[in-house]
Amino acid sequence: MYLHDLGMVCDLGDSKTDILAGWLAGRSAQPIPIPPDWLDSAIPAFGVPTELPAIPNSLKQYDCRNNRLLLSALNQIESSVGTAIARYGADRVGIVVGTSTSGIAEGEAAVQVLRETGNMPSNYHYKQQELGGATEFLAACLTIRGPAYTVSTTCSSSANALASARRLLRLGICDAVVVGGADSLCRTTLEGFFALGALSKTTCNPFSKNRDGTTIGEGAALFLMTREPGDIALLGVGASADAYHISAPRPDGSCASLAMQAALDDARLKPEQIDYINLHGTATWQNDAMENRAVGQLFGSETLCSSSKPSTGHCLGAAGALEAGLCWLLLSDLPQEIRLPPHLWDGEPDPDMVRLNLVGLENQLPKPLQYCLSNSFSFGGNNVSLLIGHP
Repeated sequence: MYLHDLGMVCDLGDSKTDILAGWLAGRSAQPIPIPPDWLDSAIPAFGVPTELPAIPNSLKQYDCRNNRLLLSALNQIESSVGTAIARYGADRVGIVVGTSTSGIAEGEAAVQVLRETGNMPSNYHYKQQELGGATEFLAACLTIRGPAYTVSTTCSSSANALASARRLLRLGICDAVVVGGADSLCRTTLEGFFALGALSKTTCNPFSKNRDGTTIGEGAALFLMTREPGDIALLGVGASADAYHISAPRPDGSCASLAMQAALDDARLKPEQIDYINLHGTATWQNDAMENRAVGQLFGSETLCSSSKPSTGHCLGAAGALEAGLCWLLLSDLPQEIRLPPHLWDGEPDPDMVRLNLVGLENQLPKPLQYCLSNSFSFGGNNVSLLIGHP
């Protein structure tokens, strides 16, 4: 299925041009201050630095940072989506959103007011933090009546949303789908990752022997997906389940490898045809080790790859769509030269890992990109690989 337009917002900016330029230049994410009562120690987090659009007054029950991130992404593709609605009708356009936090931060703030005053604040509405509220909000913004639902599978949420949107189109249920994801920073997520010992004290350092955890980010990405032919398509989807542990990945990487192989098979491609892999690359000890084994076994040491998380932070439920969006940008006509985004780390490999072909700032390509693979390997072993390219 074809990916016709894209809106994005993350630590790198709120326009496709700025995001791509910063990523290709090797810009590191910029930590933002977090409330001192959120964590017992100073842990960096990456937030969206730009001002977000206001929620319309008629939809104030959905007013939360998560939905403002979605609105920022939606505004960038408003014209394309409007054309699709006019062409296909409001009943034939669907929405699928991936998120893991929704508006939990607003719920946290409301509970704090309740504890202090005995009453919930007047501006709080439960729809602000419902997982389904994100999709309801977009449907109300666009006044469409097609299928609309939220997918929440932690870090693979919006990658699964893209797979789900493709099914809606293949089954003929929709003619167009607005699909992607959003996640905003909140105390619940940061405290949870901190309790697991999964947060870096500085910034994430994927695949290094010195890695000490990931850094949480926030952002949103929305695509317009249809059956109408275009320049860039979702060519393959692969999914698998570790069935191993609630938070730790299967150490041998076998199920992650299954997801990548399934995406290749779905697209009828071979490993050597892939130009670039956007690694899940969280910089957590176990996840990097597992992904290194899986990628090494399937692709060897030749395929160029990097993790975008040092530039964006780990955007959790938004990561799948955001990182697929980064691949879309590489394949678009926006790049002024044929190059790849560098893998940002300290350059000290883990001796227990196989060598991967991690991109450096000097990497230039002799030909335009054709195929990119993007990995999302989440808690509970919910693995999704998306293969995006020129059909």
